[in-house]
Order: sequence, then structure tokens, then C-alpha cells
Amino acid sequence: MNMRRIDKCRLRWVLGAVTALSGLVFLLIGNFQSCEDTMLGIWGNSGDASNEWCLDRFYTSLHLSAQQPACSQIIRGDQTAVQQALLNSLDVSRRKPPLTAYHYLNMTKDCAAFTEERKYLTFPLSKEERGFPIAYSIVIHENIEMFERLLRTIYTPQNVYCIHVDMKSAANFHLAVRAIAACFQNVFVASKLKKVIYASWSRVQADLNCMEDLLKSPVQWNYFINLCGLDFPIKTNAEIVKNLIVLNGKNSMESELPSASKKERWLFRHEVKNQVSRTEKKSPPPISTPMFTGNAYFVATREFVNHLFERPEIQKFLKWAEDTYSPDEHVWATLQRMPTVPGSDPPNNKYQMSDMAAIARLVKWSYLEGDINEGAPYPKCTGTHRRAVCIYGSGDLQWVLQQHHLFANKFDSEVDNTALQCLEEHLRYKAIYGKGMM
Repeated sequence: MNMRRIDKCRLRWVLGAVTALSGLVFLLIGNFQSCEDTMLGIWGNSGDASNEWCLDRFYTSLHLSAQQPACSQIIRGDQTAVQQALLNSLDVSRRKPPLTAYHYLNMTKDCAAFTEERKYLTFPLSKEERGFPIAYSIVIHENIEMFERLLRTIYTPQNVYCIHVDMKSAANFHLAVRAIAACFQNVFVASKLKKVIYASWSRVQADLNCMEDLLKSPVQWNYFINLCGLDFPIKTNAEIVKNLIVLNGKNSMESELPSASKKERWLFRHEVKNQVSRTEKKSPPPISTPMFTGNAYFVATREFVNHLFERPEIQKFLKWAEDTYSPDEHVWATLQRMPTVPGSDPPNNKYQMSDMAAIARLVKWSYLEGDINEGAPYPKCTGTHRRAVCIYGSGDLQWVLQQHHLFANKFDSEVDNTALQCLEEHLRYKAIYGKGMM
């Protein structure tokens, strides 16, 4: 290889790595040039051997795990590696204690050191990503390390992130979340916080509060995605952007005809105290289109979000839904089938959308797991279950990464940290190289 090209590449990488870790502007042969410009140039010329040399060293400086498990084998589904990961997850002596609110309060006293130590990517990795900002709402109540690892994985400086912290959460958890958010100009805690009660309106209101704040943000984002603390991406930001561009102004969310039991959720009023309880019969919904069911998590256009606050008929419907049971599982699904709503689909049965067909979120329900060859929608969970939802284990990664969804639920470092660690590393590798570890 030409020595001049090697020297030039080495200089680009060294200066670029410094910028990636500190977010500063660096000096290049007497002129200031941002690391963003340098790396965008590399991505624009993939396949160049000298650029591959640069990427290797760039990845070395930003990979997340000091001690690598057999991630490439696990992701390929190698059963020996998967079984070893399972044994490791059961070995309590191998478990690293999770980072606490105290750790984050201490680390974030110096934000530059925090972003460097935690290896955040502080500039866009492509021109396409830079030109397509995304808005996120993240509703959390505990497990500060899982939240921060989620944020680190989806973080890019052009996006904007609203964090809704349950008012019931511990005071030091609130302080730690705010301390993390304060280290980034594009991350903030929602201006209005709710005490979130399971299956009540408060879960919808938490997202609405973030939506309202995000619409006021100076960032002109294109799409909105909502998450919870145990969600994790299974696509890089570049892949998420490509998927959203393909939607071409459409939303993507689960929306199906309700079962008889689910219809009862809005046929009766519900009272919220420490839990939700049914009371008397309720008036019918104030809309001319049918009710549909889905789930709390979705992908929606900016126009969809803006429409919620601008249209009186939508506000009336939302007000009516406040005393229904688990409204997050029918409000968004119903709005998605109202023809006047931006990005929606008609109420015709042809447009029914299951959670497996929508792109927002991959979930394995325990009662649907089984043998795919015998008609099950997905194989059995190799981790454990919580509220009938699979908390993924290392043995699920190969299948998870073959799906078209943007995010998956649930991951938990205290159940199988190897699964989460390998997913993090796979996504970081793919973000930098443009290809997976497999």
C-alpha cells in the first residue's frame, strides 16, 4: 500500500478517534477539520483498503467490551457458545454488579469524561442519518444502567430524546437520569411527569407529554418512536433511518380487530387508585370509525403527532379514553385506522396489522412460542418470562437479528448480560463497518 496513503489514513484516524471520544474539533495540517467530516468521507468511500485500515482502528477505540464473549458465534447460533453463555448467566459469581444511580451521579460530574468512558458516538456516521433526525420518547421507572445502555446505543447528536421518569421512582433515580440527560444538548426529561399506573391512562399520558415537548424542540425530526426501559434496538441508526424513509410518510403500528374480551376494556368506566378497577357502563366512543386493538409502542410521523394536539375530534376521543382499561393497547391502534389521521390506514379488514408485521417492536409471547415447523409464529424463549413476555437469552439472538423490527422487548442485563452485551457490540460493529459480526 502506498506509504503516503497509510500516513494520511493514520493521521485521519488518530485525530478522528480523539474527536469521537471528546467531541472536540481537531487540528489537521494547520487547519481545523471536524471528525464528522473525516468519517463521513470514509463512509462515502467504503471498499478503499486504506479506509478499512482506518475503520479497524476507529472500532478498536470505540468497541464496548474489554473482555469479549464469543459474540460472533452466539449471533450465528453456535450451540456450544450459546450453552456456555447460558451457564455463565446462571453462575452468580460471574455476574458483574449493575451500575447504580450513585455511579451515574459520580460519572456525570464530568460530562466529557462520561461520554468518553461510556464510548458514545458523538457525530453522525452518514450524511443520510444527519439529514433524517428521529424523536424518541423513553418511559422508565427503574434500572438506571439498562436505561443508559439503551440511550448510548440509540444516541446520535442529530436525534432528540425525551425521557419520562415515573413520579413513583426513587429520588436518586430521578437525579441520575437528569444528570445523564444534562450531558447532552438533545436529551431532556419531560417537562410534565406522571405517576404511571399499570393499565391506566397514565401510560398514554406519559408519551403525550413527551410528544408535546418534542414538538417544541428546535430539532425538525421526521418520525417519532416510543420506548420503555427494557426495549433495545436490533437495528443501527442507519438501518432505522432507511426503514423510516421506506415508510414514505406512513405510520407503522399494530392494529387489529378486537376480541370480545378486549372490547370490554372500553365498554366500562375504570377507576384508578393503586390499581385499575371496573365501575359502571361507559358511553360509546365519539368517533365514526371502529375501535381496534394493538400495543403501546409504535412508529409515527411528525404529522401524526402534531395532528393529535391540533384536531378537536382527536382530543375528544383521547379524553373519552381516559377511563378505559389499558388504553395504550387500543388508542393508538384506533387512531391508526382513522382515514383523516396522517399516515394512517383505512378501517377495512385488508389493512389489519399484527405486531409481527409492524416494524416498531419485536415481542415473544409465551403462549405463542413453539415449533415454527408446526405453525408457531416464533421459537421458544431461551431466557425467561415476565408477564408472559420473553426476556431474551443468548440463544434468541440469532432469531431476533433476522427479524425486520427496529426494536425488541425485553432485554435485561440481570437475566442474561451476555445477550445484551453481544447485541450492543454487534450494533456498534455494524454502525462502524456497515456489516454485522456474523
